[in-house]
Amino acid sequence: MQRTTPTNNLAQEVHELQNRFMVMSTIASRFGLAQQMGLQTFGGDRNIMAVLGYPLVLTFRDYFARYSRQAIAKAIIDRPAKRTWKGKVTLVEVNDAKDTAFEAAWKTLSEELKLKSAFSRLDRLTGLGRYGVLLLGFSGVNKIEDYTTPVTGAVKLMYVRPLSEDSAKITVYDTEPSSDRYGKPVMYSLSFTDSTNGNTVSLNVHFSRVIHVVDDILESEVEGMPRLQSVFNNLLNIEKIEGGDAEMFWKGARPGYQGTVDKDFTLTPDVKADLKEQIDEYEHGLRRMLISKGIDYKALAQEIADPSKHLDIQIQIISAETNIPKRILTGSERGELSSGQDADEWASFIQDRRDEYAAPRIVCPFADYMIKVGILPKPTKEYTVQWEDLFAPSEAQKADVGVKRATALKEYTTNPTAAMVIPEAAFMEFFLGLTPDQITLINQMSAEQVRNEPDITPEEQAILDAQNINQ
Repeated sequence: MQRTTPTNNLAQEVHELQNRFMVMSTIASRFGLAQQMGLQTFGGDRNIMAVLGYPLVLTFRDYFARYSRQAIAKAIIDRPAKRTWKGKVTLVEVNDAKDTAFEAAWKTLSEELKLKSAFSRLDRLTGLGRYGVLLLGFSGVNKIEDYTTPVTGAVKLMYVRPLSEDSAKITVYDTEPSSDRYGKPVMYSLSFTDSTNGNTVSLNVHFSRVIHVVDDILESEVEGMPRLQSVFNNLLNIEKIEGGDAEMFWKGARPGYQGTVDKDFTLTPDVKADLKEQIDEYEHGLRRMLISKGIDYKALAQEIADPSKHLDIQIQIISAETNIPKRILTGSERGELSSGQDADEWASFIQDRRDEYAAPRIVCPFADYMIKVGILPKPTKEYTVQWEDLFAPSEAQKADVGVKRATALKEYTTNPTAAMVIPEAAFMEFFLGLTPDQITLINQMSAEQVRNEPDITPEEQAILDAQNINQ
């Protein structure tokens, strides 16, 4: 026993050193890359990043500060995420028309825990940093130390809480090469505010109690690239342009003055004090006039430039990098795009985002884990994520199409020779845009309507016959 204890302590120390080395190696690599980015001109003599005022090393706090205070940065994070999770998010078993036990259990779990809202928040928090996590509040936790243990046995999911990289720091990695989780997190240090009392809660949590989400990955499966990283310099440029424009307008709207003292006039201390008081009131108060004998005031020329072109260049660069159309990014026209191409490209981008990120990195890992721990029943067949149709026409678009079709149909039916030029079936398919199935259904409904018409009574037939004789 005396020899076992120090051996275990030594193994633990080696394990901790390995984790620290992994973390420090990652930080050093990022810093070296940042330095290389700055020293790229004139043989390394000019640090272009420093000259332009761009920070070399960016942290989560930098991204969050932009997100919190800059509208365009918030739009980059929020608009794709909110559009991705708009509408219902359901899981359905493939090739099964009936509602299955798996589908019903998912619907109940989703509604009870408000999963779609949690996934949307997790999406945004993940994009702000290199990763995000979803804390899974399983039953069976009686004391705070229980969070450090793996999830075992029958459990119930009582809550979920999305957290950012800053609130969920990785403290221990798996450093065993033979492990199937080699290089992945083992333990997290979580911190968040308790809504019941406002206190900060700190937890050491085992990886089996979180869903780890990464976006925009290259080599690492644990860390991705923050969504604001590649456009951070452009965001700084926009801040400079906006701030410079506001300052230029502020100063230009209240021009400065140049005062020339008459050669025969003497500035006494009292005159200087009065002049200083007037200037202070002019600069900081509501005074609009300066009164002083012996001094000739001349307004300085105003110079106000139009910043719109400079701002538009930065917006275009950000739009190209983020795949967010400029009209969507700037919120212009409230989504009523003058270009249908923008709407189609935006819908295609969101659909790709659902297929390549939201489903395989958030929804399916969560659902698979719920199946594994027995919270969701195992589906009898393969399941898929079903989203709201992004390309479905809106109610306003449907109404507009209906009006146009009704007008075309009226013109066609009131022209006696129209059917001779264009057969009825061809008109419905090529001019009204109906599908063959829709045309078949219309013909069936017309035939059914004819069959259901009541027989003509003898009195009605007599009236019709009389009308024919008179004609």
